[in-house]
Parts: sequence; C-alpha cells; structure tokens
Amino acid sequence: MNKTASTFLSESEIKAADLSHRKTINFNISKYNAAVKNGKHQFADLPTARERAKNVKWKAIENLDKYLEDFEMNFLKRGGKVIWAETAEQAREAILEICKAKNCKTVVKSKSMATEEIHLNDFLQENNIESVETDLGEYIQQLDNEPPYHIVTPAMHKSKEQIAQLFHEKLGTDPGLNPEQLTLVARHKLRQKYLDAEVGITGANFIIADIGGIAVTENEGNARLSTSFPKTHIALVGIEKVLPSMNDLALFWPLLATYGTGQQITSYNTIFTGPRQEGEIDGPDEMYVIFLDNGRTNILKDEVARESLYCIRCGSCLNACPVYKNIGGHTYNTTYSGPIGAVITPHLQGMEKYMHLSFASSLCGNCTEVCPVRINLHELLLHNRHQAVEQNHTTGAEKLGWFGWKQACLSRRMMNLVGGKTKNLVVGKLFGNAWGSDEREMPVFAPKSFNQLWKERKK
Repeated sequence: MNKTASTFLSESEIKAADLSHRKTINFNISKYNAAVKNGKHQFADLPTARERAKNVKWKAIENLDKYLEDFEMNFLKRGGKVIWAETAEQAREAILEICKAKNCKTVVKSKSMATEEIHLNDFLQENNIESVETDLGEYIQQLDNEPPYHIVTPAMHKSKEQIAQLFHEKLGTDPGLNPEQLTLVARHKLRQKYLDAEVGITGANFIIADIGGIAVTENEGNARLSTSFPKTHIALVGIEKVLPSMNDLALFWPLLATYGTGQQITSYNTIFTGPRQEGEIDGPDEMYVIFLDNGRTNILKDEVARESLYCIRCGSCLNACPVYKNIGGHTYNTTYSGPIGAVITPHLQGMEKYMHLSFASSLCGNCTEVCPVRINLHELLLHNRHQAVEQNHTTGAEKLGWFGWKQACLSRRMMNLVGGKTKNLVVGKLFGNAWGSDEREMPVFAPKSFNQLWKERKK
C-alpha cells in the first residue's frame, strides 16, 4: 500500500469517529437538502432538463478542440489574450510572468478550484506577492491555513462558533460575534484589498464558445469586485468547462444554482468577453484566459472516463455521499473530493498513487442519482477499479486472494464443504480490522447454509 493510501485510511478512521465533525456536517447538509428540494420546483420537467444538459456537455466534450478554438478566435477579436497551459507549472509561471510585468504586489482572488488545483496562493506567496481570497468561505479557510473542505462550500465543516473563535485569534475580534457581524468584519478587511490589488484572478464556471466569453457565478459579488478594480484580470479555466452557445446558459445556470446551493438562480451571474471596450466605464485594461489541461486530456482519451468531464462542479455528489459525510473533505487530500474527486483524481494525478479513492465508496449510486448532468459516477468508480487492476497497480497477493474468493463463491459445493465456524474464522481474519472496528459486530455465519438445510429438508 502506498503512503497516500495509508494516510487516507488512517485519517478516515479518525474522522469517522469524530462525532462533533459529523454533527456539524450533517447539520449543514440537511440545510442544503431542504433548499435543493425547494429549488427543484422551478423545473417543469427536471429529468428532461438533466438529460438535455448531459447531451449539451456530450456535444461540447466530443468536439472540445473545435469549441476551444472558436472561443479563442472570438475572445481575441475583443482584445483578450489566451494562454494554453499543459501543466500546473506552466499555468503558475504564466500567472507569475503577468504579475511581474504589472509590478504586482497584491492579487485578489474570487473562488476558484482551478487555482487550488495548481496551489497558486502558496506559489505567489513564495514570490513575494500577496494573494487574498475574497470569497467568505475561502477567506475563512485562508485565515486558518487550510485548503477548501468542499467544492462549493469551502468552510462547511466549521460551526459559527469556531469561525468566531478563528476571527478572534487571527483578527482580534470579539469571540462572541454572530454570522452577520463576522461577515461585516470580513467585508471591512477585504474592501481595501480590492483597491490595492494590481491583478484580479478568477476561475470560470463555463466557457462560452460562440461569443468568446466566460461565465462566472457567485453569491457575494466578490468576483465582480475582483475584476472591476484591478487593471488586469486573469481567468484560470479547466478546458472541460466549455458550452457551445450562450443560449445553453438558460439551462445550466439554473441547474448549477439549484444543485449547488438550492437557489433558483445564483445572486451574481457575469459574462466576461474581454477587457474594457471603448465607451465602457468599468472593467480591466487587460484580460487573460489561461486554459488549464493538467491531466484532463488523460481523461479525454479514455472513452469511458470521458463522461466525468461533463461535471459542472455543483458539489451535489459530495453532499449525497455517505463516505464523504463520514470522513470529510480534507481526508481525501486532493483538490477535488467526494465521488467526482474519486473519479477524476486518479487520472489527473496518477492511478497508482490515487486509485484507493475509487475503492472508498459504497457504490450505493446516490452520487449518480443526484448529478444534474447525469454522470454515471458509480460506474466510473468501478471503471477506475478495473483500470487499477489492468495496469497492475494491485499486488500479486491481493489478486491471488480475490481469485480464491471468487472461485469459492462461484462453487456451491465448496461453500457447503466449509462450515460456519471456518467461515467466521476466515472472514474475521481477513476483514476483522476493517468491518469489526469501532465496536461493530462482525456478521456470524450459520452452522449450515440455507442450501444445505433445504437439501436436508427435501431429502
């Protein structure tokens, strides 16, 4: 077992036994579930909407090269600049080069999982550039020196009391402040940063090919401030975020809002098509879009796994996953956690190192059930498991063990030859530490199987 998998197992065991963590997560997810239930009422025919969305993403991914080039052509016409980054290192270096050219001392960032993926904050800090998270949840996590816990809700694992204590320790505020007061404190701290920053960095929820624009969805207005005051706007975007047409937003914006936060539509939805044009009163002088590959073409070339590129990062599969709700987001030790993270991370960062994530699933299928674009996530988890075996990332002992288990389970005669005591002993030795931990009782096999009892009864 590699070190990453070993760490994952040990941290999962600790977190699963943390009742305080489970209480906080279950409370926050229960609020989410109630909101999503109401948000779905806006769709007259939700199954058809989800099927349409999947078909649009299928079209976009199957013709990804064409749509990315269409975007570039249209974006360049309005004075924008496009940079293609094959790796995280290339993306970081491109951003640093732009910042140095602008004599940048401070960067303001809106929420972006792509920037988390390339560890941009630490990189900029190493190069003496202050990088400030302006999304409230991300700001809280940055204060606590933690990565995001959740794709959509970065500080989901923290209670309001814990956040108040964090602000007290880091900012010197009263430890008894309520959520509204804490928000005002963050707002006061961040407002000057928008004015000071030379560069604003965002991600993008969607790339719109036919108009050469990117769509950014948010609830706090911080992305608009991060792109209005600084003279330079950099958008770091994964290449899979493409939509063929601006007309597709009429479907995808409500789906993202409903499945992401339970809203009918998110508070702020902005389309950027380049730097400030002649006659416009606000916006940056320069705008760059950096297309990030960083392993996405590994997924693209796998005809089965390719479906995972349809993801719109709503986070609904995380909220539905029984494993995620027990072990939390940080235990995955990856940028993307939960079912979607378990599907894509082995392809993005290496099957050998991260294949264990695809085994950390009950395969209940709830993730597939709640996905707004109907990605067959549980089937893709099985696909990854198959790939791990086919690529010889599992040990010879493990293969031999499962071969023996398979042969025994396929033979009624062999199963009947082994009595209940022997079965209890074998299962206890093999799985006692995993199944029987935390005071759970192991299953007990009857002395005789049903098949044996039936034969005896029927002579």
